[in-house]
Amino acid sequence: MKSSKQKTALICGVSGQDGAYLASLLLSKDYTVVGTSRDASISGLTNLCRLGIAEDVVLHSMALNDFRSVLQVLSQVKPDEIYNLAGQTSVGLSFEQPIETFDSINTGTLNLLEGLRFLKLNARFYNAGSSECFGNTEGVSANETTAFKPKSPYAVAKAAAFWAVASYREAYGLFACSGILFNHESVLRPERFVTQKIIKAAQRIKNGSGETLMLGNIDIYRDWGWAPEYVDAMWRMLQQEHADDFVIATGESHSLKEFVAEAFSYLDLDWHEHVQVDLSLMRPSDIAKSCGNAAKAQAILGWQSEATFKDIVHTMVEGCVD
Repeated sequence: MKSSKQKTALICGVSGQDGAYLASLLLSKDYTVVGTSRDASISGLTNLCRLGIAEDVVLHSMALNDFRSVLQVLSQVKPDEIYNLAGQTSVGLSFEQPIETFDSINTGTLNLLEGLRFLKLNARFYNAGSSECFGNTEGVSANETTAFKPKSPYAVAKAAAFWAVASYREAYGLFACSGILFNHESVLRPERFVTQKIIKAAQRIKNGSGETLMLGNIDIYRDWGWAPEYVDAMWRMLQQEHADDFVIATGESHSLKEFVAEAFSYLDLDWHEHVQVDLSLMRPSDIAKSCGNAAKAQAILGWQSEATFKDIVHTMVEGCVD
């Protein structure tokens, strides 16, 4: 039995980077945390174990693209807050798996929204939006009024999910909002993300692997933040009187080349001696420059980023685990 003050949060995608950090944050606030996976009995809990909270999270099996499965879990858990962090997360992979990407992001989001409406649950709903929806910001920091110009199947799917959330909020009065998060990193990033690919390769080279790191376009610019700070913004969004959407970003943009240079320099390596550009790794379409303006989040949520670009790179290097 939960106390009258204790809340229950349902985190869809609890095993990922953001899900694990969010679970840790909510546990520290005395929430009962329930996480979902397609098959809870074989779910990979590496991130939860690294944070020392695997035993504290209740796991349920749920397939987000199966409405019956979603209804069953929502009925059993009766959460106060729902965090939708599930679905395909790789922009690069979305070009290879566009249909699966769209299905995993949009069908899952719609099933959760429709489940909330159907069951008449008084739960608050957070949806993980993405800065990829903006496309090239062309030197201007994107905010909540900036038009979406998605350039990848992933971004198209995220844009559709964003508007689905807005539609259900307006049509049915649900407390449903999206956080439009710019890139946010941590030591829990999987190696399929280029930042962690760089960090792990630099560490191996430092240890004498002799390999050459192959990268695609290193002249792209991104607004990189620190994931543990960004999940705090998610929680703050669901504590407001009214549901609204927020851009979460640092307001600073750095090139991938800068990221490479900083990581290698921190290990006393000259990246020029160990990195080559491979044209085959270029995406069919990519964002040249991306930067966000989180002034609204600062004014209303009292949130702002604290970790600097160098802090992020250095902490990832120090926390690198093979």
